[in-house]
Amino acid sequence: MKIYEELVARGLIAQVTDEERIKELVNNGQATFYIGFDPTADSLHVGHFMALCLMKRLQMAGNKPIALLGGGTGMIGDPSGKTEMRKMLTKEDIEHNIECFKKQMSRFIDFSEGKAIMVNNADWLLNLNYVDLLREVGAYFHVNNMLRAECYKQRLERDGGLSFLEFNYMIMQSYDFLELYRRYGCNLQFGGDDQWSNMLGGRELIRKKYGEKKADAMTITLLLNSEGQKMGKTVGGAVWLDPDKTSPYDFYQYWRNVDDADVLKCIRMLTFLPLEQIDEMDKWEGAELNRAKEILAYELTKLVHGDEEAEKAQNSAKAIFSAGDFSDMPEVVITEADLRDGAIDIMQILVACGFATSRSDARRTVEGGGASVDGEKITDLSYSLTAADIADGRVIRKGKKNYKKIVFK
Repeated sequence: MKIYEELVARGLIAQVTDEERIKELVNNGQATFYIGFDPTADSLHVGHFMALCLMKRLQMAGNKPIALLGGGTGMIGDPSGKTEMRKMLTKEDIEHNIECFKKQMSRFIDFSEGKAIMVNNADWLLNLNYVDLLREVGAYFHVNNMLRAECYKQRLERDGGLSFLEFNYMIMQSYDFLELYRRYGCNLQFGGDDQWSNMLGGRELIRKKYGEKKADAMTITLLLNSEGQKMGKTVGGAVWLDPDKTSPYDFYQYWRNVDDADVLKCIRMLTFLPLEQIDEMDKWEGAELNRAKEILAYELTKLVHGDEEAEKAQNSAKAIFSAGDFSDMPEVVITEADLRDGAIDIMQILVACGFATSRSDARRTVEGGGASVDGEKITDLSYSLTAADIADGRVIRKGKKNYKKIVFK
């Protein structure tokens, strides 16, 4: 099976502008393609994971990836899928985040010997003259068409509206494709559902500037599957690829706990297991689905954190859930700064363990009977532990499968 057909079989393709031309490019290793990553945090997250895996698949088939870091677009922020304007980052923040992204991307993409390119759109966007940009690019964009884009329509219908700052994002992203086409012969762009209008803008810009016939052979848009995009956004803010932000054990546990209905879809989209092997798993039911979840969790942890950490995470999980051995359980250190009046309450404990995103989230967990300490269910919101209580460690559990040990130091 050729790479394009494999992408279809794995459920990674939703829409294309010219399927036959795309097949020809990617199946023959002739695509120079890009995916953009705006550096809005100091770590990539699971929302980026599918894009990185896709880049890896296409590179393995002989195509050339361009990892575009949004040092310029990150100064504005993409309004797509957002209910309000993003927090504006400083140049220093953006530069720091970009350095973090570079290290993590190298785990997925081979940048040696020109096999892939990493570029920063700040190199061209930050030096643009506003009037020159309006004349070169602005004349090709019709406001009526832009306002029909779903990413803008959703914001315009809300009280906060859409800022003029964000309104320019489509033009900037479209200009990125133009520059990548000029500089590197980039002939293919990938993105998610919420990027469709921006991506078409870049394609049309090249067509209008260089002629429809020539550009048709050089600029083709492909859309990531909407289910995968939805999955990435669901967990993106909580599950990071940086082990200091989400430990390999927690990363493993996230995938180990996916819903039964999603496990085969995730295996198909995200792992590099042969499709024949995955097709056999489609027949699995009941307890066999737990085995499928272990395979998913192990394969993805190995991709992100390496063989050793994947083995360690899997062994720790099996020891905890099968034999009740908590010796290798991930620890959360509670310090004096975490205590209030000499103690820490159950809601703050859940937050410290990463089992809740806020005290209100933790409150719902406790009230729903989902929290326990050393096997005892805790339903009293005033429950608290002192430094002496946790000096030797206490096992905190959320639900049936999420465990961590807290210690005081």
